[in-house]
Amino acid sequence: MARTSSSSGEVEEEKGKEEEKKQLKQNQKQKKEALGWIEWLRGWVYLIYEMLFQRIIASHLQNPLPLPPANDLSCIVTGSTSGIGREIARQLAEAGAHVVMAVRNTKAAHELIQKWQTEWSGIGLPLNIEVMELDLLSLDSVARFAEAWNARMGPLHVLINNAGIFSIGEPQKFSKDKYEAHMQVNHLAPALLSILLLPSLLKGSPSRIINLNSIMHYVGFVDVEDMNVVSGKRKYTSLVGYSSSKLAQVMFSSVLHKRLPAEATISVLCVSPGIVQTNVARDLPKIVQAAYHLIPYFIFNAQEGSRSALFAATDPQVPEYCELLKADEWPVCAFLSHDCRPTNPSEEAHNIETSYQVWEKTLEMIGLPSDAVERLLQGEEVKCRYGA
Repeated sequence: MARTSSSSGEVEEEKGKEEEKKQLKQNQKQKKEALGWIEWLRGWVYLIYEMLFQRIIASHLQNPLPLPPANDLSCIVTGSTSGIGREIARQLAEAGAHVVMAVRNTKAAHELIQKWQTEWSGIGLPLNIEVMELDLLSLDSVARFAEAWNARMGPLHVLINNAGIFSIGEPQKFSKDKYEAHMQVNHLAPALLSILLLPSLLKGSPSRIINLNSIMHYVGFVDVEDMNVVSGKRKYTSLVGYSSSKLAQVMFSSVLHKRLPAEATISVLCVSPGIVQTNVARDLPKIVQAAYHLIPYFIFNAQEGSRSALFAATDPQVPEYCELLKADEWPVCAFLSHDCRPTNPSEEAHNIETSYQVWEKTLEMIGLPSDAVERLLQGEEVKCRYGA
């Protein structure tokens, strides 16, 4: 009788395990496939509030933002031939920093430098600014850029991932790497650049990685199994592409922030420039463009939109704040609002499980091993699928 009882118990235990496995599979099948309507509605309310009141909220800031001397800084600014990036590059250079304009259109960048040097003549020393080619629609280009910069064996103090696209109303496009264009330009390429430049950032520590994000990430959702939005589960629109890429950037930045040891003194943060009138408007339908230009009071110009990134790049208290979040094991990286004050990214950005899935999937997509960060910080060579 004892043996029978024991056997029955084992059978029951096995059945229990099978039920647990079935339940786990069922839960996986029922994984979140979109934002809940409350989260979605909350995101849009926040967006509207930001547009209507951003100028009032940021009224305490001067324009342009006064910067401390930056003579000892080497800074890379992507997408710096227009809009916010142009303002960031110019103002950092005028503050004394060595600025590298990492751009696709090198001719336009050289013309800008010539113009700035002429305007600056007689005010101070010539601007220390140069141009390097970088095409974010090519991960080969990103890897080659990082290799060329690291080969200098010099320090990098600030990396500003400013370049981005929002192809409003346009059909879905893919890069030659076969990734959805918004996802590659706004997230994958900056992620690859940030990791490959870690050796130079370590030489320049305390250093900073600053990602120009957007409040549009509040209405974004990332399906890790469908980063290119091709499965048909979600209908593709430019808004889906853009908001998803910006949310992925916050999630990836949060994990990178955690994986960088405190002794590396490399800060990772995202900043929102606010709602800014930039070249994005040229992609809008004409009727929307008309409305866009009718509300200039509510929308920042590029100089106003550059303030949060410039603050993140130069304020001495930013690294302390980033380390405080790390010490408190905060689930997300530092996020600065358009008024240069800390704020919380979206509720979805706090999803730790999805953030780690985004991290792993991103490394796979950009051709880096899972231990790339640790190995690069230890001075080891890491092979990337792209570049040389």
